[in-house]
Formats: sequence, structure tokens, C-alpha cells
Amino acid sequence: MTYPTQPTASHFINGEYVEDTSGTPINVIYPATGEIIATVHAATPALIERAIESANAAQAAWAAMTGTERGRILRRAAKIMRKRNHALSVLETYDTGKPYQETSVADATSGADALEYFGGMAATLTGEHIQLGEDWVYTRREPLGLCVGIGAWNYPTQIACWKGAPALACGNTMIFKPSETTPLCALKVAEILHEAGLPPGVYNVVQGLGEVGAALVTDPRVDKVSLTGSVPTGRKVYAAAAECMKHVTMELGGKSPLIIFEDADIENAVSGAILGNFYSSGQVCSNGTRVFVHKAIKEAFLGRLAARLEGAVIGDPMQPKTSFGPMVSERQMNIVLGYIEKGQAEGARLVCGGARLDRAGFYLQPTVFADVSDDMTIAREEIFGPVMAVLDFEDEAEVMARANDTEFGLAAGVFTRDLARAHRVAAGFEAGTCFINSYNDAPVEAPFGGVKASGVGRENSKVAIEHYSQVKSVYVRMGDLEAPF
Repeated sequence: MTYPTQPTASHFINGEYVEDTSGTPINVIYPATGEIIATVHAATPALIERAIESANAAQAAWAAMTGTERGRILRRAAKIMRKRNHALSVLETYDTGKPYQETSVADATSGADALEYFGGMAATLTGEHIQLGEDWVYTRREPLGLCVGIGAWNYPTQIACWKGAPALACGNTMIFKPSETTPLCALKVAEILHEAGLPPGVYNVVQGLGEVGAALVTDPRVDKVSLTGSVPTGRKVYAAAAECMKHVTMELGGKSPLIIFEDADIENAVSGAILGNFYSSGQVCSNGTRVFVHKAIKEAFLGRLAARLEGAVIGDPMQPKTSFGPMVSERQMNIVLGYIEKGQAEGARLVCGGARLDRAGFYLQPTVFADVSDDMTIAREEIFGPVMAVLDFEDEAEVMARANDTEFGLAAGVFTRDLARAHRVAAGFEAGTCFINSYNDAPVEAPFGGVKASGVGRENSKVAIEHYSQVKSVYVRMGDLEAPF
């Protein structure tokens, strides 16, 4: 099988594709079949140095351009990305295994939204004037310098743009390291940005495992680190960045609650639970995997959920009708199978699923556990797979305390027809991203991020500008200056 949309080399540095086969080989495996579809090579120390030097050399001139000029390039890239959505979606499916039905509407399109949004915002990034009698202060919004983005494997195109777009809009340069599991898509983002007119060195992509990321994070010439990943990785990267007092954004994991009250529209609530547990085969950091269902409707909810899951079309991700694809890797599949075994061993009731499918690739059945208690492993730890834990509740105060009893705080959702209760519950959630009668919407116009162990800072929206720029104050004295001697 040929894959004509894949990039032509492992890295994109200083405006061109670069290869060095002396770097550690990294096989790219198509999750739907288990076959190797490409091999990239980890960046050598020489290539890492080349990327840093190129980005630093390009930064001053990029920052000196007007915001309008920078924004025009980003918007042009968004237009190219939308025009090539089919090819980019095919590549995303090869990279991740997610169904084309999903990638064609949720990945490159989201990346294009970010490029367009921040491209439009670039010209608006101004300071302010503060009058102090006849003296005054003005502020300048300035770039941080060189930003490093470290991506996760579940949304490789989207994450490359979510980090790159605000960074570039503010006048920074970026080196992006994709996950070694899904290394292909970010290269196409870099290619499109430079086709749109981005100067060489402004956006670079280098491949590698942890040691490449560590080399970038700890380099004193790097001013900002933005990571999407797990909490353990986040703690290591945060600590390393702190050694050099670097700016950081951490978008980490979650074990988010989804509360369904007795007055909820069951059909909508089931839709929310499906989107919050089985989209991308459950490999979404914000997923609402602890589903608290009021006892009065629990069995009705479970019955309708099981019926709806029978409608999942599991198969070849490239077929338009396929709605549920494989796990991203054999390793991740086995991790999830381990959690399913723990759920059964600890006494949860298996409602449906629970097994690997007998076919090529890394397919698991959509899995639902009921009668889950708060202390079970499947209710405490992030699984990152298609496993839903359904818990019972009767009282609002009780369920809120249980929902917030977690180290995580990325997302949370509530389904109810009582809008006063909906807003009260949303205000009470200890989470950075909340949903009312919906789940997992991620428009670029809205901030996205978590609290507690789920992260630091926010991605998307105008709030992201604060994380990719800094404010300089300039005091202007209009008269004579007195001094004590």
C-alpha cells in the first residue's frame, strides 16, 4: 500500500525538509492494520542545534513585522489547510487510526480555525496608555522569543496549530516536537505555513523520543515550553523549565466527571456520554469518563446507551461509514485492557464490551461498567481508552463532592433541564473547561485548559495571547526630576 500524502523527510528546519538517518529510527505504525507505513529518524544533537539556531536567527525579523503582516500569512495558511482538508485528514487517519469520518471534520479543520483566529487577532495586539497627571506610562506587548511545543499523539495536526498559531501571531518562533507515535502531521503543518509565506526558521518540526524533548526544554535559549501530555510527563517538563525560569503552558490529563440529573433529556445525555467516552476511541484528555447518573434514571440510561453503542460502525477507518476506530498503538491497547481487567476484578458490572476485537489492528470494543464505586481504579486513574465508568448518585451536594474528589481538574459536564442548577453545578466544578447539556466542544474562541494536576495556563481564545507574550511598561516623565541629593 502506498501513502502519497506522507511528508518527504523526518524534520522541517529553516524552511525545508531535512533528513539525517543517523538518528534513532522511529517506525510509524498504522493502527488499523499494525503495519509499518513510514520510518522517521530522531533528531541528532546537530539537528537540534540547527533548529534552535535557525529559530533564534529568524525571531527578530519576524517580530519586527507588523501584526497585520504576520496575520496575513497565518490566514493564508488556514485557507490552504482547508483546501487540502481531504489529504490532511487521510494523513491524520494513517497517523492516529481515527476514522476519516472524524478526522475530516475535527482535526485539520480545527487547526485551520486556530490559524485563522490568531491570524485575525495578530494586528490587534497592542499596549495601553496610562495617564498619571502630566506624566504617563505606555505598555508594549512583546513576544517571549523562542517557544518549544511538545505534542501528544491523539490530535497531532490540531495541537501543532493550537500551539503554533498564537505563538507566531505574537511574534515568537517555534520548534515543535510531535509525539513519536504520530510524527507525520506536524510536518505538513510546517510545510503549509511556509508555503503561505512564513519566513524560514519561524516554525520548525523535529522528531524524537524523550531525550529530544529534554534537550529542547532545558536549552537556555528557549523562552517558553508548551506541553500537551500526561501528568507525570508534565511534572518533569515543568520542573525542567523552572530551572531556567521559562514560561510554561501545561495541558495535561484528566478524570473528568459528567453528571446526569434525573430531569435530563436521556437521549441528549447518552449523546454527551458517547462523545465524552468513545470519540477518538476514548483517547481525549478532557473525556468525561466518570459518568454520575441519578439512580432514578440509571437503568433507562444504561439501556439506551447499550442500544446506541450497537450502532457504532467499527472497521476500516478510511471507510466513510466507520465511526469507531482502533487504539493508537498496541501499547495503549494493552494498557486499556489492563484497566478493564481491574474493573472486573474490583467488582464493577460489565454492561457491554470489554474485549479486543478479533481482527488486525488495535481494536477494542466500546466498554461500559456500571455499579462503579469512587475508590475503584477505573474511577480514579486516567485510562485514555473507550472505557466508561457509570456511578450512582441521589443528592446534588453529595455528587458534587464526589465529582471534585480527584487530583485532576481538566473538564466537567452536567445534563439537566434546570438551568439554575446547571449554572450552580458549573460554578461548583473544580475544572477549567465545563459543559452544560453538551460535552467536548472545543471552539478556538473559548479558552481550554485545566486546574489542579490537569495543567497550567490556557490554550485558544484571546487568553492564549497572555501565555505567548509579555508586557513591558515604559514610564515617561514630562517635567523635571527631583532627587534627594
